[in-house]
Amino acid sequence: MKPLASWPQAAREKIAGVFTDIDDTLTTEGAITPDALQALHNLKAAGLMVIPITGRPVGWSIPFASTWPVDAMVAENGAVALLHNAQTKQVSKIYQQDLATRTHNFQEMQRIAKRVLKEIPGTVMAQDSPGRETDIAFDHSEFHHLSQDQILQVTQLLQEEGMTATVSSIHINAWFGDHNKWHGAQWILKELTGRDLKQEIDQWVYVGDSTNDQVMFEHFTHSVGVANIRRFEKELKHLPSYIAQQERGAGFAEVASLLSSPHH
Repeated sequence: MKPLASWPQAAREKIAGVFTDIDDTLTTEGAITPDALQALHNLKAAGLMVIPITGRPVGWSIPFASTWPVDAMVAENGAVALLHNAQTKQVSKIYQQDLATRTHNFQEMQRIAKRVLKEIPGTVMAQDSPGRETDIAFDHSEFHHLSQDQILQVTQLLQEEGMTATVSSIHINAWFGDHNKWHGAQWILKELTGRDLKQEIDQWVYVGDSTNDQVMFEHFTHSVGVANIRRFEKELKHLPSYIAQQERGAGFAEVASLLSSPHH
């Protein structure tokens, strides 16, 4: 990970849009700070597309999708996207899976969640679980602590059940299907613009902070970790290209200031 300041200006000038994680990347202590919110406004004012992409539930994401200056918000690790209509002020949802698939998966996931809680002592569901439609989540660092060993036990059980499981800075998320943040990013760009992200990957940057961002670090030509990514550095097979000096929202603001300045 090279210092963010070493990101060449010629590369930055090509950037047309930003994908970003939310928890501990845009937010600090669970809330967006004024500098990070201003950074979103500055990116939009500079003509860039901005799309947050999170493991958080769609229910939790709606208030942000309706108030933040973003083009769309992708929730539940790529399964569902929120689009805000500026005229009607309404937020609409679009999904990668059809209703029948989602209904079947939802029932299976409730069964598996009960199994985890019963078989692995100390586990609890994430507090934001009521807003989830296409995945389940267990808390390991937000309000409740699990050891590395417990986290491993949970992910192994979920994988045995045929689920995709990832660990974010706060939760263990699991779902049915091969979608992830990378597929979600390609899908939403195609939905919004008809364009193919793979064809223009050098025009985008991804900003993140944890292990569930590594699929993005792997695929994006330009990627940045906010400084708190250091706590996951040993666990990451794919590191971001650059690292910000600051942690969390302040780190995101650092990235945005490089992109929204007149010489970007």
